Amino acid sequence: MRRQLAILACILCATPAFALDMPPRKAGLWEITMKFDGRNIPGQTVKHCIDAATDKLMNSSAGGSPQQNCDKQDMSHSGGMVVVDSVCHFNGATTTSHAEITGDFNSAYTMHVTSKRQGGPPTPGLSPTGETSMTIAAKWLGPCAAGQRPGDMIMSNGMKMNVLDLRKPGGAPRLPPR
Repeated sequence: MRRQLAILACILCATPAFALDMPPRKAGLWEITMKFDGRNIPGQTVKHCIDAATDKLMNSSAGGSPQQNCDKQDMSHSGGMVVVDSVCHFNGATTTSHAEITGDFNSAYTMHVTSKRQGGPPTPGLSPTGETSMTIAAKWLGPCAAGQRPGDMIMSNGMKMNVLDLRKPGGAPRLPPR
């Protein structure tokens, strides 16, 4: 479970790349696959149900306030690519990130993120040098499944959580029954 929470943290930490004025994603069920380059960590896949409000929340805050936590958030468009460079501060650490995003937000997009973290407490699963490189590939699968609500995330191990609930007291992820 610790690794799954670290993976979720990576997803949420990658989200500040979207904290700028990124196009909204199409509402429905998105499959998001993360691969960590140069590390012996298996790829992770998450199915995330979103609606316009949830997508806007994820893109604007990533659970915090980027305007208060980031010294720099620059976005540029070049050809069919969006480039985002940021310097943010969380839990006593400074993270410098560079993201390149291609594709569209209606059917599929790919994001390559490199970052370097300095200071702060050690983070389980992250490189001791604080450098990470990952690729996030997302594709739209269709409408959310029956019983899903916006914000639901289903991890590859079956663990389910809702990003909206994580903001509430006691909003811990739920493991599937054995």
